[in-house]
Amino acid sequence: MKRHLLAAVALLLGASAARAETVVVTADRMIDVLAGRAVDRPQVVITDGRIAAVGRQGDAAPQGAKRIELPGKTLLPGLIDMHVHLGGSEKVKGYRTLEFTDNFFLVMGVPNAGKLLDAGFTTVRSVGAGGYLDVALRQGIELGELRGPRIIAATSPIGATGGHCDENTNQPSRARTAPGVADGPDEVRKKVRELRKLGAQVIKVCATGGVFSRNTDPGAQQMTYEELKMAADEAHMLGMKVAAHAHGTDGIKAAIRAGIDTIEHASFLDDEAIRMAKERGTWLSMDIYNTDYTLTEGAKNGVLEENLAKERIVGTRQREAFRRSVQLGARHVFGSDVGVYPAGLGGRQFPVMVRFGMTPMQAIQAATSNAAQALGREKDVGAIAVGRFGDMIAVDGDPIADIRQLEDVDVVIKGGKIEKSER
Repeated sequence: MKRHLLAAVALLLGASAARAETVVVTADRMIDVLAGRAVDRPQVVITDGRIAAVGRQGDAAPQGAKRIELPGKTLLPGLIDMHVHLGGSEKVKGYRTLEFTDNFFLVMGVPNAGKLLDAGFTTVRSVGAGGYLDVALRQGIELGELRGPRIIAATSPIGATGGHCDENTNQPSRARTAPGVADGPDEVRKKVRELRKLGAQVIKVCATGGVFSRNTDPGAQQMTYEELKMAADEAHMLGMKVAAHAHGTDGIKAAIRAGIDTIEHASFLDDEAIRMAKERGTWLSMDIYNTDYTLTEGAKNGVLEENLAKERIVGTRQREAFRRSVQLGARHVFGSDVGVYPAGLGGRQFPVMVRFGMTPMQAIQAATSNAAQALGREKDVGAIAVGRFGDMIAVDGDPIADIRQLEDVDVVIKGGKIEKSER
């Protein structure tokens, strides 16, 4: 009886293994972001969407597996963008937004998600989206109804009345309060709980003013230390990470002291803030490419002169701060602020990161292993390693020798399935 039972179990396991979808991926080389080196002639086995083995060509491979052969190409982990806005269009800014219906911004999220995926970003963190559109997109993608990356959604950012994340106008008859506005620690606590209930997986707070908000100073702190600490404590208790929009020095330092996980923009970093971030393990997410796009294309897209003037100041300071923070050994993740510029152009930031002090490997790690660690998802994304999702990209040539290869990704694989191929 026992022998018959064992035989039946073995038969079931064998049938299950036979049904498992297995893919074998090969290329000329692979970037091992965990070891910080290139590997020649890699072979990656993906079973049911996750990586089952990483070795070299010639190693044993499952019989009957589907093969994806990429001769002449370099394989990398799927990229992670830690700062995107999925809705709307970069062509519609300032008062032009009043010309478009409310649902336009959700509808535009569909092509934006596809463009992010085609650019090689298989995971993104949405750090601000009206009407819970990032949750809706995530649900559509997870159902298989839409093309797009894995989305970690923040939904509405939390901010102060009249601050960067509020809706600001001088007309009382048109005054509206943004969904994420919360004043005082108790309101912040309630807002964190509400956002989580409605689908948020990460919390975004607005610690300072911003470039694209009306009548706010990017350098001015807008949330108190107590409010920021409440957001961090409450989110961490609920198992979520917290990102803080923070340009100004005081707001950056308050957010670091409060226990915020990532500082977004971080434009007016000083040496003390960099030291604090290093000591506390805080990640910096600095969008140092989008200045180029905003100052060349912003005016015709409707960006107001008030905002362009702020960008001219902030962009220069941010790049100087980025260079200094790299020199001093701060921890960085890749954050583009896509939404300010087109979703398909995120890779343009890699050469700028290298120009301002990073090695190509450091820039790649910022968008892979570092980002996965900052998300708390090292078991799922960020490296070509056993157990993680089969999310990979391939480019011509060697991105360590020429980082611009990442501006035009040739092949995108998500969960072992080809999402984009130029072959």
